[in-house]
Amino acid sequence: MSVEELEQKIKAEKEAMQKLQFAHAISPIENPMKIRATRKLIARLKTALRQKQLDN
Repeated sequence: MSVEELEQKIKAEKEAMQKLQFAHAISPIENPMKIRATRKLIARLKTALRQKQLDN
C-alpha cells in the first residue's frame, strides 16, 4: 500500500473504532473484542506507515 492509502485506511479505521466505542457505551455490543482488534489494526497500520516514511 502507498503512504496515502495507509493514511486513508487509518482514518477510516479510527472512525469505525469511534463508532464501536460509542455503541458500546450506550449498550454493550455483541462482541467487545472488535474494539481491541480495531485498535490493534490501527497500530499495525501506523507501524507500516512509519516504516514506509523512514524508507523514503
